[in-house]
Amino acid sequence: MADGSVAEVKDALAKVGYLADEPAALVSFLAQRLGKPILVEGPAGVGKTELAKALSRSTGRELVRLQCYEGLDEAKAMYEWNYRKQLLRIQAGGAQGGWDDVQEDIFGSDFLLTRPLMQAISSPEPVVLLIDEIDKTDQEFEAMLLELLSDFQITIPELGQISATTMPIVVLTSNDSRELTEALKRRCLYLWLDYPGVEREMEIVRLHVPDLAESVTRRLVEVIEMVRALDLKKPPSIAESIDWARTLLLMGAEDIDRETFTQSMSIIVKHRTDIALVAERVGMKLSERPSPTS
Repeated sequence: MADGSVAEVKDALAKVGYLADEPAALVSFLAQRLGKPILVEGPAGVGKTELAKALSRSTGRELVRLQCYEGLDEAKAMYEWNYRKQLLRIQAGGAQGGWDDVQEDIFGSDFLLTRPLMQAISSPEPVVLLIDEIDKTDQEFEAMLLELLSDFQITIPELGQISATTMPIVVLTSNDSRELTEALKRRCLYLWLDYPGVEREMEIVRLHVPDLAESVTRRLVEVIEMVRALDLKKPPSIAESIDWARTLLLMGAEDIDRETFTQSMSIIVKHRTDIALVAERVGMKLSERPSPTS
């Protein structure tokens, strides 16, 4: 039964355009059955964020996204008080009966501005909560998340505990730019996503660009592998492989020779220093390789 359920999750993800491998399908299944968050780590551009989006599409749940950045705090992630509305209420109350009439009222839910974490917790319909690039925040922010990740609740000093009325699927992503705390990792299922091998990336490209010739698709993925093997500031992502495939289709390319590669290289290489390195190393190899036979 468990195997069948995992297979069903994998099939549902494939139907919305996400080819999950066995580990990704398993943790997606377990997240829904066990009610535990998923921590997805790996290099940029391997499909971590897309997994959360695919879970949203395949389950019919709304996606609530918190994009993390350095300096992100509780007010931007969880909630803050509507100070302007509170001030107007205080002024109105002062004119009528004074502070005693308004001091409890202004810290009610009507004066609360909800941010993504609170939105996910308070939603009457189950959602997918994406906490994207958690490694860009600091350990203090991670500590703030622990109550939510453990008990799916948030404590507001003035209101008390706000518990989830529906169980969200929570996906945290990290580009592995820093080590996350053990306390956070303990609360999560773990998934490491890496760049796919040639055959799997061919499957992904074929799914999104089925009209591209098989020989060109294979050559594209082989070239992408060569590019990723170099010491680049930003290796090409899977999304950029798909963009390049669409570009080659529009160009009517029947092969990827050095000229075609040079013309379209900016689709997959987006740093000036990387362009020079890739043009020299990969461009040279393409000029030496014979064209594939049809």
